[in-house]
This record gives sequence, C-alpha cells and structure tokens, in this order.
Amino acid sequence: MTTRVVGLWRYPVKSMAGERCTDVHIGARGIAGDRRYALVDALTGKVASAKNPRIWPTLLEFAARYLETPGTNGATSRVEIALPDGTVRASDDPAIDADLAATLGRQVRLASVAPPDPTLEEYWPDIDELAHRDVVTDEAMPATTFFDCATVHLLTTNTLDALGTRYPGGNFDVGRFRPNVLLDANGGGEFAEDTWIGKTVRIGKDVVLQVTCGTGRCVMTTLGQGALPADVAVLRTAAVHHGAHVGVYAEVVAGGTVTLGDPLVVEA
Repeated sequence: MTTRVVGLWRYPVKSMAGERCTDVHIGARGIAGDRRYALVDALTGKVASAKNPRIWPTLLEFAARYLETPGTNGATSRVEIALPDGTVRASDDPAIDADLAATLGRQVRLASVAPPDPTLEEYWPDIDELAHRDVVTDEAMPATTFFDCATVHLLTTNTLDALGTRYPGGNFDVGRFRPNVLLDANGGGEFAEDTWIGKTVRIGKDVVLQVTCGTGRCVMTTLGQGALPADVAVLRTAAVHHGAHVGVYAEVVAGGTVTLGDPLVVEA
C-alpha cells in the first residue's frame, strides 16, 4: 500500500474559506498560518463559527488568504479577506471590523490572539445518531487557540469514496470537511485513516504526527458553500455509517515541511 499527500490547505481565518497550498510548514502549533485569526462576537465574547449557522449563516462565504508567507515562529502575518459581495479588506485596514460587522449583522472584531479559554456555539441538527438533537451547545476550544480540537486534521480519499458509495446522491467534496492534509491511501481500504489512530505517522522526511482520534463532524458539513449545495444527508450518512467521524486528528511530534506527493508511513 502506498499513501501519498494529494491536497494541502490552511485556513487563515476560522470558518472562512482558506488557501490550497503546494507545500506547508508544520510546527508545534500545526500548519504555519492555520486558524491564526478568528472573529470574536463583541456581545458574547465567543468565537464566531459556522458551527452555529443560525447566528453565522454566511461565514463560509468569506475567503481569507495571506498577503505574505506566514512565519514559522508563531508570528501573525497579514491576511486579506474577501467579503461575499467581492469587497476585499486587509487585516490591518482600520475599517475591517466595521465592514465585517455590517456584512454579518453582528458586532465583531478580527482577532489574532485567542481568549485564554475560548468557546464557540454549535448547532446540532435533528439526526438520531448525534450526541445532541436540534439544540445549540457551548463548546470549549483548546486554550489560547482558535482550533476546535487538535492542530492537524488528516483525511483520505478512501473515506470520501466510502461515504459516497453509501449515499450516491450526495456530494462528498473535500471542501465540506476542511482537512489540512488529504491523502490517497491506495490499497488501504475504506476509512483507511482509522487504522492510524493511536499510532505515529511520518509524512515526507521530517514531519511526525501522533494520530489521536477520529474527527467528529458537525453541521458545517451540511452547509452550502460555493458550488456545493446544502445537504443534511451528508452528515446523516456519516453518522449512520461511521459514527459521524470523517478523518482523524493528530498532534505534532516533529515538525518540518510537507509537499504534495510526499508519502505517509505508519511508524508505530
């Protein structure tokens, strides 16, 4: 079996469309530049997230990209945000918070420093197999970060194909699932990355990751974005056939550069 990297992404601003890359640097905090920014609700102090589309229905229609290559030492580089109407603003533009608030209909600030104990709201669709049904919950995030659970998210094309066979009418485009690293585990079978949980994997020459757990999916996978239609059955399919897990989370053991085409090897 040969497993290789076929896609790389970073998301400069949480819950906005991100950047597809040909190579990325991975350090202790994950991919350089990933989720370095987020919007913070001025009223509640919570991190804005498309996990609660009742309040933030258009966040995925915003797109963010770096104006210079993000540093590898944790420093924050400038980003450019494209609003749904095509307006573009840089992160250091004095008017950016006002423009974002006017578009979203809520007072927000663009933050590059996370609160000590960040939280977000998550809406749970009415699906039997989920932990909650048709409610909004408060969810804790890792301290001082804008990540949901872990710093690196891995996904295989095997898993997307497996779910697609179970719901042929659905569109399981990788964009719904927002991984950092997409891999093709040729010969690895369905849900190939599940076999990595609890093990270390090496990607390329230097990067070593500890795969910790499956990635629990949420309402974001059901939302329309770009050419992808809204489809609750995408999440329902994952819930019924794979415990609502799509992909795996990992923590960084050793950093370095990952490039498209790099092999992944399970070490232990």
